[in-house]
Amino acid sequence: MKTCKSFLSLTILVAFLASSLGAQTPPPAQPVYAADQTSATDQAPPPSFSPAQLDQLVSRIALYPDSLLAQVLAAATYPNEIPDAAAWADQHHYLTGQALADAIQGDQLPWDPSVLALLPFPSVLQMMAQDPGWTQQLGDAVLTQRADVMDAVQRMRQQAYNYGYLQPTPYQNVANSDGYVQIQPVNPAYLYVPVYRPAVVYAAPAPGFAIHFAPSIYIGPAFVPFGWARPGFVWGTHAILIGGVPWGRTWANRAVYVHSYPYAYHAAPGSRVEYHPSSHPQYAHSAPSHGSEHSK
Repeated sequence: MKTCKSFLSLTILVAFLASSLGAQTPPPAQPVYAADQTSATDQAPPPSFSPAQLDQLVSRIALYPDSLLAQVLAAATYPNEIPDAAAWADQHHYLTGQALADAIQGDQLPWDPSVLALLPFPSVLQMMAQDPGWTQQLGDAVLTQRADVMDAVQRMRQQAYNYGYLQPTPYQNVANSDGYVQIQPVNPAYLYVPVYRPAVVYAAPAPGFAIHFAPSIYIGPAFVPFGWARPGFVWGTHAILIGGVPWGRTWANRAVYVHSYPYAYHAAPGSRVEYHPSSHPQYAHSAPSHGSEHSK
């Protein structure tokens, strides 16, 4: 009987200890720091696009002059900056030339120089902002498959050239040599954005249709700090040039890359400023919400 009581007491004691241990608060989970989350995000596999998908992505911009196209491809890799830039460009459409350059610096705009370079082109920024999915995909393709993107541009240009749509005009020179179609403005200081329908210019000729051009955009020395120092391409080596220097942002270094060309503008620390007098007194105190492309 004593043995049974001892065994029963021991059993109760073991059960009590087990219950007490089980009731203890488990050790806290290790915290997940922001750096760890960023690392996990950066390790996401890069997207991949087929030649047909790339042709579709670049079709709406492939016929832009080389210097403007280089800025668009670089700016697309900063898709989060595009909507704000498009809104600013629209609100300040009345500014041109030196006044526009002064406003960009006066407002201390914090965006990448390739995005700042598109501020004289509100219609281009608006197109990018209104189709964020396309802009995101284009930027991802540039980061992961730059050579393939440039090859797709050449395929589209060659088609438009072969069908007779892409030809020299009073606004731009078109040269087709060594397997590459290059598009350069007749006067480097004046750029014209081509207006065309991709479904038309990359297919058999449609009677009476031609590529049209928006009003000219003046890009003078004041815009050099915003990426307008010899932008373009070295097609043979698949290099994008911004400020005359190869642009090297990729999927792997996208979080830390800073373009090193010598004239880069960097916003000063401080709050954004939204007032700057212009040559248009009616706009000196408030910016309108709608307007047309800057023109000269």
